[in-house]
Amino acid sequence: MPEKTKTSVSVISADIKAYNKAQSKSDKEICDLLAETITAQLKGAENKIWHAHPVWFIDGNPIAGYSKLKDSVRLLFWSGQSFEEDGLSPEGKFKAAEARYTSVDEVKVTALKRWLKKSIAIQWDYKNIVKRRGVLERLK
Repeated sequence: MPEKTKTSVSVISADIKAYNKAQSKSDKEICDLLAETITAQLKGAENKIWHAHPVWFIDGNPIAGYSKLKDSVRLLFWSGQSFEEDGLSPEGKFKAAEARYTSVDEVKVTALKRWLKKSIAIQWDYKNIVKRRGVLERLK
């Protein structure tokens, strides 16, 4: 009998689909495009609602996510400052970087895919930041 092979097909979680559906029409378009692109590029990454927002994880480490802000949808890469990419702005006191969108037309899918590739190659260890008392260590 042939051995079954495991595929790394990722599926957007029902909770993330519900989050997107709850947004206004224009914000839902942005969220749906982000969710589909992130899921396709981060094959096998776990995705779920974390701290009330959609987030993708690799080996328990947060990689990318987005959230609805008052005036935009914010795309966040936890290690994004290390990508050295135009279009991403520093966010917070650690290594995160963000892009904000008010229209689906503003999402440049080519840039998004490039950032997602870098998010796999460049990772800081947020999973253990509490254990290390706020000190980040580079994983990749």
